[in-house]
Amino acid sequence: MIRILLIRHGDTELTGRVLYGRMPGVHLSAEGHLQAQALAKSIAARYQVDQLVSSPLERATETARYLSDALRLPITTHEGVIELDYGAWLGKNFDDIRESSHWQHYTRLRSLLGPPEGELMLEVQTRAWSALREVMGPYRDAEHATVAVVSHGDVIRSLLVLLLGMPLDNIHRVEVSPASLNEIVFDGHYGRVLRINQLPF
Repeated sequence: MIRILLIRHGDTELTGRVLYGRMPGVHLSAEGHLQAQALAKSIAARYQVDQLVSSPLERATETARYLSDALRLPITTHEGVIELDYGAWLGKNFDDIRESSHWQHYTRLRSLLGPPEGELMLEVQTRAWSALREVMGPYRDAEHATVAVVSHGDVIRSLLVLLLGMPLDNIHRVEVSPASLNEIVFDGHYGRVLRINQLPF
């Protein structure tokens, strides 16, 4: 049995205001640091984790650093769980794009539309699933193994809706808050979602 802990990074100063995507230099806010500390403490108390994987973006690796200290594990970064490429929308304020017809169609038709010059949600889901399969590979024959993966909201949502059998157009029916824990277990041929959006505080 392989347990995957999908963890969203903590809060930033831009969360909810700016579509910061893969922008460099976006760090955890003071609140985000507190969230990440609480989450790391909660996970260390409940799970025996064998590997810690993170998106290479700063806010993810900063969150992973608290887990690394609490779990006494090194951090392995993986490009497959990096944030969505928002293309021409990168760095835009949400207030500036919410009224555009492209944004309104995009929020309803995630299965078909992507940001201008950006990445389709299906591409995100495909690369994230491939990354998950890759990190699970060494543990295929293990009786029990747990891998913690620190990533981003839409990346985690894309994996959850895949395992729940939901269409991508309904991706935002699944809430994934900053510094939340989402747990899935692979036992045999099936993946089961055990926890969604669990917060330690």
